[in-house]
Amino acid sequence: MSRRLRPPKREVEPDVKYNNVHLTMFVNRMMRGGKKSTACRVIYDAFDLVEERAKRDPVEVFEQALRNVTPVLEVKPRRVGGSTYQVPVEVEPQRALSLAMRWLLASARGRGGRSMAEKLAAEFMDAATGQGNAIKKKEDTHRMAEANRAFASYRW
Repeated sequence: MSRRLRPPKREVEPDVKYNNVHLTMFVNRMMRGGKKSTACRVIYDAFDLVEERAKRDPVEVFEQALRNVTPVLEVKPRRVGGSTYQVPVEVEPQRALSLAMRWLLASARGRGGRSMAEKLAAEFMDAATGQGNAIKKKEDTHRMAEANRAFASYRW
C-alpha cells in the first residue's frame, strides 16, 4: 500500500431531520448491510428517548457525548533496534472523532438486553455526564499514553 498519496476526504451531507454532519457520520458507522433507513430510525428513536429522559435537546446531548469521548492522545507502536515501543502521539482531529464514534457505538452495542435505541440513548446520556464504557475507554487510552511518556522521544 502506498504511503504517499492520501485520497481526498469525502464531504458528508448533514442529517435531514437535525441538520447535523456528525449525526450523519454516526449513522453511517452504525449502519449494517447497507440498511441506512433502519440505522436512521434507531438513532431517531434514541434521540426521542434522550429528549424524554434528559429534558434537553438530544443533538446537544449527542455533541456533548462526542466531545467527552474524543481522545487527545493515543499510543502507536514504533520499532527501534529490534524492540517495539508504544509511543504516545497526539490524535488528528478526524481520527479522534472517528474513534469517539466507534467507542460510543461499541459500548452501546455491548450494553445488556434492551433495544438498540434504548442502549444508544443510555450511552449518550452517560457519556454526556462523563460516565459509561466509552469514557472508560478514552481514559484507558490516555492512561496508556501517560505510562509510555518516556518513549515520546521516539516519535517520528
